[in-house]
Amino acid sequence: MTDKKLLWIALAVFTLVFAGCRKSNRFSADVTPADSVHIARVDLDLIAFDTLNADAELEKLFQKYPDFMPQYFSQMLELPATDRKLLADQLRLFCADTVFSKVNADVQAQFADVSDIEAELTTSFASLRHNFPELKLPGLYFFVSGFNRSVVITPAFVGIGTDMYLGSEYSRYSDISYQYMTYNMRRESIAVDVVSAILFSHFPSDVTSDRLLDNMLYRGKLLYVLSALMPERKPHDIIGYTKFQWEWSRKYESEIWSSILDQNDLYSSDLMLIRKYLNDAPFTAPVSQDSPGRLGAWVGWQIVNAWMDKHGNVSLADLLKENNYQKMLDESGYQP
Repeated sequence: MTDKKLLWIALAVFTLVFAGCRKSNRFSADVTPADSVHIARVDLDLIAFDTLNADAELEKLFQKYPDFMPQYFSQMLELPATDRKLLADQLRLFCADTVFSKVNADVQAQFADVSDIEAELTTSFASLRHNFPELKLPGLYFFVSGFNRSVVITPAFVGIGTDMYLGSEYSRYSDISYQYMTYNMRRESIAVDVVSAILFSHFPSDVTSDRLLDNMLYRGKLLYVLSALMPERKPHDIIGYTKFQWEWSRKYESEIWSSILDQNDLYSSDLMLIRKYLNDAPFTAPVSQDSPGRLGAWVGWQIVNAWMDKHGNVSLADLLKENNYQKMLDESGYQP
């Protein structure tokens, strides 16, 4: 074999490997040092809280995290942020609690290094800035809340309760959550949840009708944008399905769509029915007990995919502005 042929094969292999390692799309952006994401580790500071010097320790927390701590106490723990004595006492009790001291130790072990999460969010935030230059991106904080909250978002920050992401099989979760919800209570869900929270916060529902169709496609738009901003993620990660749930939905896509049409659900304004299609549940009741939950959002995403395939020049910003959902359905040609 000639040297030229060997070189050609090596280049071909390099190209394939590089392409396999980095998926991209027209919505991706080059990452610059200015895009670097840093997560403020309030969780580790709370876990290391010195209960023997609670008053002084509390003041340190407020000085270090002046934007976050008042919201942490008032929103997440529902305590008056101005009553420092009460707050110091509550933190002392929290740190001494035998259950949560074990949970907090697990947080400390599992989230000692979050550089992988920061790296993924750095890439996604660069794409967010590229596609939505007017959007002011929030700061990021990790915290522990005693199984109180997973995600908190304000105009200034997104907070992630790391004690709610210790793994789908984490023993304590069976006491606080339904089994069908624990799959996404894992480290791998954090970056997706952060970007999803930002999208839902900045682009609230633009639905002008209470029909199922409109609500499906609104959710579908956000899932499309989320997948475009996180192209390295598998589709089932974007919507929070297991691989089996995703494959089930793909396998029965035609039957799912036929069921929605045959039952005259697509244009229904029954809020209870709409919730059955869109809300977290062990299955999507109007479709099948074998199905995953939130199939309405999944189908909405497939319709938006079909519409975007036919509108190759539409930006993500313009997609989110489009709310003529009947037109989108008609133009999509969706026919699984």
